[in-house]
Amino acid sequence: MAVIEHETTIAEAADRLSRELPGHRVEILQGRLTVTPPADGSHALSLSWLIEKFYDAGARKAGLRYVQGIGLWLPTGPDDYAIPDFSLVEADFRDHKVEKNCYAPDVFRLVIEVTSSNWADDIGTKVEGYARADVPVYVIADRHHDEAVLCTDPRNGKYRLRKSYKRGTSIPLPESIGVPLELSVDLLLDGDEP
Repeated sequence: MAVIEHETTIAEAADRLSRELPGHRVEILQGRLTVTPPADGSHALSLSWLIEKFYDAGARKAGLRYVQGIGLWLPTGPDDYAIPDFSLVEADFRDHKVEKNCYAPDVFRLVIEVTSSNWADDIGTKVEGYARADVPVYVIADRHHDEAVLCTDPRNGKYRLRKSYKRGTSIPLPESIGVPLELSVDLLLDGDEP
């Protein structure tokens, strides 16, 4: 009897984990498989608040969509992709599907991550990945360090501008995203008014 061995690829392992761990976020970042458990209440409230802010700012009228948890295909490896917590994308983003429910990076105008147990990826690996994908604006609600970070102007795989914001302040988003908007650091971090 012949035994056929099949070495599982990282993409196959990611697919299997996605099926076996519903509610978990499975990503491949720089060739490394990562799994994040479901978000806590404050994290979820932050994302709900963002939807309200982008709606009020007129994102849909500006030809944009704001979405949670869609895949962004990354140029950092053959199977790399991330699933940002929140994204502002071109209205026709669905026409730019690459594979595995991931979309081409050029339809993303902004991504926001609210840190959780995998905070090191959000403030490290994903910064490089999103910069290499030329995502124009990356906002990190860094609950681990109790601050928010705005990264802009990606060039040669790095964000040239990076600024931290403390509680009690707001982040003025660049006009280039297509809507005028400032984000409260407290609401990004807590998901609700103090």
